[in-house]
Amino acid sequence: MRSPRWLLSAAVFLPAIALAQGPRTQIVMLGTGTPIPDPERSGPAVAIVVDSVAYLFDAGAGVVRRAAAAGKKGVRAFAARTAAGQPLPRFDRLFLTHLHSDHTLGLADVIFTPWIQGRRAPLDIYGPPGTSHLVSGILDANSEDIAERAAASGGPSPDGWRAVVHEIAEGIVFQDSRITVRAFAVPHAGWKYAFGYRIETPDRTIVISGDTRASPSIAEQCRGCDVLVHEVYSDCGFATLPAERQAYHAQAHTSATQLGDIATRARPGLLILNHQLFFGATEEKLLSEVRSRFSGRVVSAHDLDVY
Repeated sequence: MRSPRWLLSAAVFLPAIALAQGPRTQIVMLGTGTPIPDPERSGPAVAIVVDSVAYLFDAGAGVVRRAAAAGKKGVRAFAARTAAGQPLPRFDRLFLTHLHSDHTLGLADVIFTPWIQGRRAPLDIYGPPGTSHLVSGILDANSEDIAERAAASGGPSPDGWRAVVHEIAEGIVFQDSRITVRAFAVPHAGWKYAFGYRIETPDRTIVISGDTRASPSIAEQCRGCDVLVHEVYSDCGFATLPAERQAYHAQAHTSATQLGDIATRARPGLLILNHQLFFGATEEKLLSEVRSRFSGRVVSAHDLDVY
């Protein structure tokens, strides 16, 4: 009989309750999906939780409900409840890697749902040029909803729906007593602005690739980091695609064997596969393709995994 997934490498992957009592930093996979509507994988979203404070990276579809589910599993950052006992997952800061819709479809959810449930302060959003336009469109489109809710007896706070947008460039984009977030450019299809993030906390250094084709900037930013969270597609699955889709994905994403080579240069303590494009391949095959080039520790993430 197979062991439970969290027991496969206890030094790397632990249940949420154990992590909450141990390291100061948790990596919570709120969504590991792609534009493919896989019901087992919500849209891309990773929470870096430090001392029970959550910092969100990307906001794919379903992100707030996934956060509520993480709270039920023991992640204290998302375990808060309203006075009526309803879930109150909250984020104070969101960092977007780029503006592809699968990474931003949950943005309205992150703005409005915690506000309706009791958030009082505006949400800080960090993202590439174009983020202000996107957020303004969401707020404008929901202006009647905002006005009705704010005017209702016992309704939500007058300011919790607001968003403060910071359009970023490469370099340190945010720093507080718990975390330093540094953005770096990555190449992703035709996007002029796409970023990965290097995150430093008191006990871990984490690099999140965002969506990117194979890039030397990942190894440069990792340099033996504790954890590398990287997107990936299967080589054998890719081979089954029509030529025109192969041309696109080769410019947009990173193959498993390319990622294995990157990880060998980057030397992360743990490689987490995310935003997996299987193209019909099995998860075991995807992992074997990465491991054919990388001898370190590697896992293929699922929604609600905690590292």
